Amino acid sequence: MADFYQNGIVTTLHNLENRPIEALEKELVGFSKRRPMGLILPSLYSELEGKALLGTIEHIKKVPYLQQIVIGLDQADQSQFEHALAFFSGLPQNHRILWNDGPRLKALDEELQKLGLAPKEMGKGRNVWYCMGFILASNKVESVALHDCDILTYDRSLLARLIYPVANPQFNYEFCKGYYARVADGKINGRVSRLLVTPLLRALKNTLGQNDYLDFMDSFRYPLAGEFSFRRDVLNDLRIPSDWGLEIGVLSEMHRNYSRNRLCQADIAHTYDHKHQDLSLHNDQGGLSKMSIDITKALFRKLATQGTVFSNETFRTIKATYFRIALDFVETYHNDAIMNGLKLDIHSEEKAVELFAQNIMKAGSSFLDNPMETPFIPSWNRVVSAKPNVLACLKTAVEEDYAEYSRQ
Repeated sequence: MADFYQNGIVTTLHNLENRPIEALEKELVGFSKRRPMGLILPSLYSELEGKALLGTIEHIKKVPYLQQIVIGLDQADQSQFEHALAFFSGLPQNHRILWNDGPRLKALDEELQKLGLAPKEMGKGRNVWYCMGFILASNKVESVALHDCDILTYDRSLLARLIYPVANPQFNYEFCKGYYARVADGKINGRVSRLLVTPLLRALKNTLGQNDYLDFMDSFRYPLAGEFSFRRDVLNDLRIPSDWGLEIGVLSEMHRNYSRNRLCQADIAHTYDHKHQDLSLHNDQGGLSKMSIDITKALFRKLATQGTVFSNETFRTIKATYFRIALDFVETYHNDAIMNGLKLDIHSEEKAVELFAQNIMKAGSSFLDNPMETPFIPSWNRVVSAKPNVLACLKTAVEEDYAEYSRQ
């Protein structure tokens, strides 16, 4: 059972009563008459072969309030795309699959590349960006939820609680961030959020002084959650990173574009587990190591846009401050685990902290060495300005892929 405490400067919507899913969905069906609802599912083809997505789809089939589902499919050849069409065909809701590796969408991507307007690297950010474009192009829904496809503990109440704040016409929220306890198999998970993001935000406050952006980011209980929802108009002016900084980048954009009373976070699940990334101690181009560098650079870039001046000396101070705070957090989480009968390996936790401390310095060096680095994908407003028919082209490509291959 959650508490009702409002921490930080962002509204928190708790799960206080374990409300039956049927009651939530009945309300959402009513809301859908005024605010039609959609769902974005960014997926790798490999996730169609795992049990997590199969279970997720079985739950989504029972959701009565969705008018549209948009699936972004990465790393799939033609036969795999055809398999994906069959895999998702059981969904009773209107749905379309963006075959991102197919010839039609690749041709559109190449056109945007020539204009300097396409995502520069493959990954979740690119997938999500094109899905958002299709939502704008099809103009079917007003409120949209997004969640990952590797959730092992999925229940359709997660979706209901995630989309409710932006679907309820009596609420004025433009954006909702989901949060949950990362506890599964008798242990506390979520290392990057627990051992990097929160202590780094506290270290930045200590080093740079109080800052509205840092207070804002520190208000989110699980800033790296891949689940969020938004009103459709949010998509037009959203500039998101194409790397592992996606979640931090989305929150940064919300801070830039909206008043705090238009944003919230919601408790969406009692338990949550998904596939786990390797720590990658000896490879900073993979796993949690690369993730930590990308996330740290995203924070540095945002602070720089507000006038913060960084130097090697500043990064050394931030790293030292972070290291002490993070080690204190290890003890805190260890005590929390013991009291709840959970496991937490102090040695592996401190190894992660040591790696993240090193990567703060790597992120700082990269930031100073590449001042013109811009991993952000252009907003759809900018793309439409440069290529006015782009959304129509995107919609046509997706519909033609569906018409051609769903018959085979």
